[in-house]
Amino acid sequence: MYNSGLNTGHENSGVVGSILVPVRFIWPNGGRRVSLSGSFTRWSEPMPMSPSEGCPAVFQIICRLPPGHHQYKFYVDGEWRHDENQPHVSGNYGVVNCVYIAVPQPDMVPNTISPETSGNMEVDDVVMRPEGFAQYSEADLQLSRDRISSFLSTHTVYELLPDSGKVTALDVNLAVKQAFHVLYEQGLPMVPLWDDFKGRFVGVLSALDFILILRELGTNGSNLTEEELETHTISAWKVGKLQLNLKRQMDGNGRPYPRPLVQAGPYDSLKEVALKILQNKVATVPIIHSTGPAGSCQEILYLASLSDILKCICRHFKHSSSSLPILQQPVSSIQLGTWVPRIGEANGRSFAMLRPTTSLGSALALLVQADVSSIPIVDDNDSLLDIYSRSDITALAKDKAYAQIHLDEMNIHQALQLGQDANPSLSFNGQRCQMCLRSDPLHKVMERLANPGVRRLVIVEAGSKRVEGIISLSDVFRFLLGV
Repeated sequence: MYNSGLNTGHENSGVVGSILVPVRFIWPNGGRRVSLSGSFTRWSEPMPMSPSEGCPAVFQIICRLPPGHHQYKFYVDGEWRHDENQPHVSGNYGVVNCVYIAVPQPDMVPNTISPETSGNMEVDDVVMRPEGFAQYSEADLQLSRDRISSFLSTHTVYELLPDSGKVTALDVNLAVKQAFHVLYEQGLPMVPLWDDFKGRFVGVLSALDFILILRELGTNGSNLTEEELETHTISAWKVGKLQLNLKRQMDGNGRPYPRPLVQAGPYDSLKEVALKILQNKVATVPIIHSTGPAGSCQEILYLASLSDILKCICRHFKHSSSSLPILQQPVSSIQLGTWVPRIGEANGRSFAMLRPTTSLGSALALLVQADVSSIPIVDDNDSLLDIYSRSDITALAKDKAYAQIHLDEMNIHQALQLGQDANPSLSFNGQRCQMCLRSDPLHKVMERLANPGVRRLVIVEAGSKRVEGIISLSDVFRFLLGV
């Protein structure tokens, strides 16, 4: 009744030792009761599908299929349906079935009968339970990128602005020490800088600035005293930073010049802002509304980040994820993030990791030299323990610790303890360490990164939590925008 006339001939034999490909079937179009039937069940009794957690309109089921060509169809509220967004064929008498070609993965092993080889995989599982995903084509990738690019190009920053809120800004004549305490006490990774003499915003002060300050003082053999930090204003530090940064571009007279403030207006497109963040390697972009002659009167409205923009993407495509086929792919199958090189892998990119006993000075040097915002902390088996980020340096403001320690005498564990004592919620099980698996689909990774305060996910091995890689917000946007 449902055969389109094509010879499928690849049913699940159930023979021990045959290779079976786990495949996730998804019906994204709602319904009260949804089932699946196909050539792999000889079109017999439909198999019930389950609604997805947090998205009751999306139903799914995982089946183990032998390699080859299969046809299938969904039974939705008493009616046979096919997903028009998936490959399908038309056969005899107008019957339309979806088509799937199961392809075994290189690391698949012959199937063995075991009650532990079904279901989804959690981080704490001991047994690895891989799921199969349809192979994607360049056409799928380009289609997804085009639709996301079109959405970002036709929506403006104005949509990111909250109904109410405040933005903290600092005067460039404020002492570095006071600025240090502001970032710590308000939990800010960066703040915009206002120059009253120029009457405009001129830059930002970030945790990286404090890292460079502490390293510079330590390099000169100075003790980290309050007096030394008190003598430097923010503007004095910014001038000195130009001299320290040997990689700074030079103008025609051979003098270093400061990079202009990266900013955007409320009516710039979301795509423009995302590209500014990526191209300038900044965490946030101040949204500034300028009025008066030549924009002489400036008002800062918001600090836009990639997390804000990603949240808009997830919200817009929440009920139409099938229109973005690339989002169903596991992160291990696409070129996304930085991965730990495998043994013997040629041209593997270096992947930085820290031990709890690593000195704070060495960790800060690695953050600067590797030009990364965070580094996983692992044990002797490379299993994830914690993560150290640039913004963690502000924990040294607690009890004026910066005036009492030497960078090479405090280790990472001790440095993190300062911050966790002040904010116990940011522990290993809090917002500090967000993880994912190599088998997680891209849409799941995007949803996690869209949460406030989450800037990257550490890819871990199920069970052992051995670090396999890291995915940042910037990685996701470079992939989605193809830049």
